[in-house]
Amino acid sequence: MPSPASPIPLPQRLSLITQTAESLRSHIAAGHWQGHLPGERTLCSHFQVSRQTIRAALRVLEREQLVSVSKRKRRQIGTPLTGVGKVRHTSLVVALSPRPLVAMSPSSVVMVDQLRADLAQAGLSLEIHVSSACFSDHPARTLEEITMRLPAAAWLLFGSREPMQHWFVAKGIPCLVVGSCAPEIPLPSFDSRYRAVCRHAGAMLRRKGHRCLALVRPEGAYGGETESEAGLREALEGGQPPLLEVIRHDGSPDHICALLDKALQSKNPPTAFIVARAMHVLTVMMHLMGRGLRIPRDIAVVSRDDESFLHHVVPAVTRYATSPDLFARRVSAAVLLLAKGSSLPGRAHLLMPKLIAGGTV
Repeated sequence: MPSPASPIPLPQRLSLITQTAESLRSHIAAGHWQGHLPGERTLCSHFQVSRQTIRAALRVLEREQLVSVSKRKRRQIGTPLTGVGKVRHTSLVVALSPRPLVAMSPSSVVMVDQLRADLAQAGLSLEIHVSSACFSDHPARTLEEITMRLPAAAWLLFGSREPMQHWFVAKGIPCLVVGSCAPEIPLPSFDSRYRAVCRHAGAMLRRKGHRCLALVRPEGAYGGETESEAGLREALEGGQPPLLEVIRHDGSPDHICALLDKALQSKNPPTAFIVARAMHVLTVMMHLMGRGLRIPRDIAVVSRDDESFLHHVVPAVTRYATSPDLFARRVSAAVLLLAKGSSLPGRAHLLMPKLIAGGTV
């Protein structure tokens, strides 16, 4: 048993300021900036943190004499420190995202926060790089430039599309997909069991006597949406199957509402809607109620996903939930293996959400 004079140090959760300072050191050590640092506004956008956090992290580096403020108020880069102050570029994990942190869903923000904390405990820093070009149909040039400029130990791909996934496979760069991959793409990925969720939702609505269902999903070949549609169709097979209408929208409220009106005016209007994204559930519910439909007496609504704001909706939304903390821990464990040079099998790791019964069915 250790003596009181030499207690065993307890693990600590590093602050966002400490993690940001580590990311700054990592970029300086890798030579990403020459002579002086970019301005505070650029750094805030680059690291997806507030100006207050950037300034506090820069003061840490100033105390270490890694940077200094010139007469023109520019922060000059000094001689990199050795020992504890120096972080190798291989301690960097980069997440590619089509949208900034402030525009992500609440559960995604919780997951990113947990990821940062878990990686920091292992001496790794997480940086979010926002680039719409990486998520285009032809991302090769942008991905080449970013991966050359940010030689990370591992990459996280949020909401990635097939062209990006194919590029990482071809280059052999260690990466993890947060979301779904096409079946033929051999990359490790983490996602929910959307196929099973929608199969369960479809069977539940069928048992309740609904004869026409509608799936409200974003347009485009996203893995989770494709799996959701497949699971719902499986639930409706056999016997006298209910009708299924798939409503593919562009994400805007106007488009969703126009498509809902079109479905309601059809020969066989849906009596139940399964909504693939939590952010669109409120749009669907408010529009249906605005048309005089009572939920659930006249029409049922099920959310495939869960977000914290749905907890305050009346009537309570019937939905499927996965713990963001559990999801983040699974992703963190996989990223740590990649960052240490281990390989992961190129397959999907799926978590099964739990049904939260509400008052909308």
